Amino acid sequence: MTISVRMDPMLERELELVAKRKGVTKSQFVIEAVERALGRRNPYDLMMALKVEEERAVYNAGALQGGERVSDAAKEVPYDTGAAKDAIKQKLKSKHGVGGAG
Repeated sequence: MTISVRMDPMLERELELVAKRKGVTKSQFVIEAVERALGRRNPYDLMMALKVEEERAVYNAGALQGGERVSDAAKEVPYDTGAAKDAIKQKLKSKHGVGGAG
């Protein structure tokens, strides 16, 4: 459905700027504003729904993996940036035929 709205030029300009800053069209911005005004898009409800999904994801991450339950200690291993960096360097060296120590 298409709706036409008469708007003060200054208000429309502000709408254009804010929509551009958010990376959405004016129509998308107005639709979101109307949804919020009608109570369909309550930021608090969205946040709570995301928290529930996040809790499910954490719970499912601890579920059976390969037939065995993953321990909490195994799930909380920090990412080894140095090892990942070294592995990437090795892969690039082998791919591009660069030899020697680095």
